[in-house]
Amino acid sequence: MDLGLSGKVIVVTGGGAGIGEGISRACLAEGARVVVLGRASQNVQNFMAEMKAAGAACELVEAHLEDTERCLEAIVEIEERFGSIYGLVNNAGVNDGVGLESGSVKGFIESLNKNLVHYYALAHYALPALKRSQGSIVNISSKVALTGQGGTSGYAASKGAQLALTREWAAEMLPYGIRVNAVLPAEVMTPLYSRWLQTLGDPAAKLKEITDKIPLGHRMTLASEIASATVFLLSPTQSGHTTGQHIIVDGGYVHLDRALT
Repeated sequence: MDLGLSGKVIVVTGGGAGIGEGISRACLAEGARVVVLGRASQNVQNFMAEMKAAGAACELVEAHLEDTERCLEAIVEIEERFGSIYGLVNNAGVNDGVGLESGSVKGFIESLNKNLVHYYALAHYALPALKRSQGSIVNISSKVALTGQGGTSGYAASKGAQLALTREWAAEMLPYGIRVNAVLPAEVMTPLYSRWLQTLGDPAAKLKEITDKIPLGHRMTLASEIASATVFLLSPTQSGHTTGQHIIVDGGYVHLDRALT
């Protein structure tokens, strides 16, 4: 199936690790040119070294996304280097545990800067390029936006706002043919998730406790499965009439009856 992404420039924030890495790989497999936007962590450096060795059409533009001025500079740099932007995948963020009781107002605002503000900033700054390409935005949100989790107010507020912005932007962008959609993961095994498990007394037991609650297959969702949904939503040929949608890829975790688990 041709997704019509060959040669198109797609910006993926946090695109060198975890879910973002899966999305970058899926876009590259469709012939797109991927720009990984974010910090050059060790995981990102390893990924980019692999891409360079493979001759992949994948480039890194370093940025601390909390710095909105740098977001603008990065978009300008990407346009100058690659000539256009077709897709923007807003993915970067962290479940930072800023709760209502345990957190602070300062910490809450910082969490919004880490998880939400750059979604708006990058979409705003990339808008002229997206208008020219009649491109697509995909916001990676989280099941926490729908279910709550406890102890993570900043992250939950950010993820809920991302869903609201997805539909708000989809409505506003209709005259320009720009489609805006969201993908919601639940439990996905990423390096960050794995590191969190290792902080617990019995990681294997905790993982089993989690997967036992995932109805379909009692397993974690794969980053590649989130990526597949994302590239479909980016596709002008296969999802050209899909906008304003929230696609949940979670093995039934959120919506199926708890009696199943």
